[in-house]
Amino acid sequence: MAKDTTLRCSMCNREKKEVKILIAGVNGHICENCVSQAYNLIKEESSGNQKQQLQTSLNLLKPAVIKKGLDDYVIGQDEAKKVLSVAVYNHFKRINHSAQNLNGDIEIDKSNLILVGETGTGKTLLARTIAKMLNVPFCIADATIFTEAGYVGEDVESVITRLLQAADYDVAAAERGIVFIDEIDKISRKGDNPSITRDLKEGTQHAFLKLLEGTVANVPPQGGRKHPDAKMIQVNTKNILFICGGAFEGIEKKIANRLNTQAVGYSASVNEEQIDKANLLQYISPQDLKSYGLIPELIGRLPVLTYLKPLDRDVLRNILTEPKNAIIKQYIHLFKLDGCTLDFEPQVYDLIIDKAIEFKLGARGLRSICEAIMLDSMFEIPTSDKKKQFTVTYEYALSKLNKAKISQLHVA
Repeated sequence: MAKDTTLRCSMCNREKKEVKILIAGVNGHICENCVSQAYNLIKEESSGNQKQQLQTSLNLLKPAVIKKGLDDYVIGQDEAKKVLSVAVYNHFKRINHSAQNLNGDIEIDKSNLILVGETGTGKTLLARTIAKMLNVPFCIADATIFTEAGYVGEDVESVITRLLQAADYDVAAAERGIVFIDEIDKISRKGDNPSITRDLKEGTQHAFLKLLEGTVANVPPQGGRKHPDAKMIQVNTKNILFICGGAFEGIEKKIANRLNTQAVGYSASVNEEQIDKANLLQYISPQDLKSYGLIPELIGRLPVLTYLKPLDRDVLRNILTEPKNAIIKQYIHLFKLDGCTLDFEPQVYDLIIDKAIEFKLGARGLRSICEAIMLDSMFEIPTSDKKKQFTVTYEYALSKLNKAKISQLHVA
């Protein structure tokens, strides 16, 4: 009896004439259909394992653990850290709930946040630290560069392109990322009442609505404007956490007017004697954001509202020296890499803080002031063989600030 020498796929037993490609191995063959099925199976299994690992890691970070991690990098702002920790925990718990209860009757809504506080109080740092702790993709966008589709500027979907780039184009990871939208107050419309003519800033707010609520965004992989013939990547924003931040300069007047109105008559909710006029931001409400110029639809999609306290001297001092990545610790480490021991006189810290308060630079301005003081020493010491130890005195720091014309420094 003659031996059958027909080439067949070792997996499905199809003959070579029945398939397009038959790949030869050492002891057998495999067709393109079996290769495709094997690839899809591996992809599904890997995706399932990644989701399970992500859910397990997120479940371990309870609100108290998240806040404790924030305390290592962000000084003060306990109320904001508590609100942020709970909101982030509930958001990722919502993701796990949706994955485990596909046919459940209860659907948990998104808990996007809005942070209100002066510049340099730590809004961006809080969002960046949260993303680092959770090991999820994170990106920062400036709301002032976005416009409604059809106008000059970037479309709001371009923020998803940035998040996708931060995730190394892993769509599944990007769909669980965190987006921080800064300067959200700069797109507030003019006045409290809608204008008869079209307000471009209000149009930009409307463009954000679907993105915040959850939609499938078609984004170009390389960024830039959309084109009809361009290849698009679909990203579902349903499970992306959006954190918006803004200084809302002058909103204290809106809060004060509302509190004075409520303090008259039988419906008074806040006693005038109990109002802390030095920190009116603690009484902020969605009504104040509406009076400032945000449309009600946008406020409704940012249900968690919290504030950041203005930084006083003690907090600025701690920011300068206490966190794991404190500015002073960074300079000490930089000089150590050059074999030099760096010290600061305590009066130097007070000088830096005085200048930051004087020019209202906040915590972000501390870096600018330190750079002005340390510039000459960082230039000279790497090429010097004699200086193995350097102490920054009060007189030295003051002379460098006068030389740099600190009053002209910008916020870094």
